[in-house]
Amino acid sequence: MVDILQVARREIKMGFRNPWAYSFLALFCAFSLGLLLINAQNEIQGYTAVTGSMLSLILYLLPLMTLFLGSFSLTSEKEEGSWQLLSTYPIGTLSFILGKYVGLAVVLLTVVAFGYGLMGTISGLMGMAFDSTTYFLFLFFSAGLVLLFLTIALFIGSLSRNRWQALTVSVAVWFFTVIGWPTFLIAFLGLMPYLWIKPLLVVFTILNPAELVRLFVVIKLGGGSVLGPEYYQWVEWINGSKGSLLFMGVCLVWMLSSILFVYWIWERGRSRG
Repeated sequence: MVDILQVARREIKMGFRNPWAYSFLALFCAFSLGLLLINAQNEIQGYTAVTGSMLSLILYLLPLMTLFLGSFSLTSEKEEGSWQLLSTYPIGTLSFILGKYVGLAVVLLTVVAFGYGLMGTISGLMGMAFDSTTYFLFLFFSAGLVLLFLTIALFIGSLSRNRWQALTVSVAVWFFTVIGWPTFLIAFLGLMPYLWIKPLLVVFTILNPAELVRLFVVIKLGGGSVLGPEYYQWVEWINGSKGSLLFMGVCLVWMLSSILFVYWIWERGRSRG
């Protein structure tokens, strides 16, 4: 536990010294305020055209920011030789990975919290109506994207040899999971037998963190009807009494599995020298 906290503390210091973090902070704050001003005359509540646009724009920005910062953090350890130095100390690989994850999560969640805090403060000062449930669902949506995509970022950083490779893979993963996902999904499911479509849709949704978190928040905002009949069962279990707990359980399994896989990659490389 002490090793994890030491690595996390080091990562937090490095993260807040990273100009990328402040660039994304400024971009996210400007983006949040812009979204607020779009709907300055109306109450922001439930799933509407405005909140749907806000979800989409957040979905474009946060995963890309997380993938960049997370993957660059690990590849820099290799390029600068920091990992070779750390591996000579009595620090476990799992402690190193968990410390990295915790430290990066603190930095990224601070950026998100600052952006939403600024948005909430200004909306209060200007007397704009902002539904508290919708506000916290947006905050939950952003935090969920950060925590899930951070595990993918660590995986990319583990396999990449340098920052340029990490940059290329991060953009490709972001494009596939966020931009091109509907097209790829429809094209692939169209080739499958009809009875396979719903089971495969469930599997693919769980495998894509962007789609998983988006569906949960859209349904919680009351927009389940826009998803189509294929997602009727999703609307039922998410709106059920244990829907939120089940969703958080799926996310927890997602994160733990990814971190253990990243640990296996680093431990394998460490044993080979």
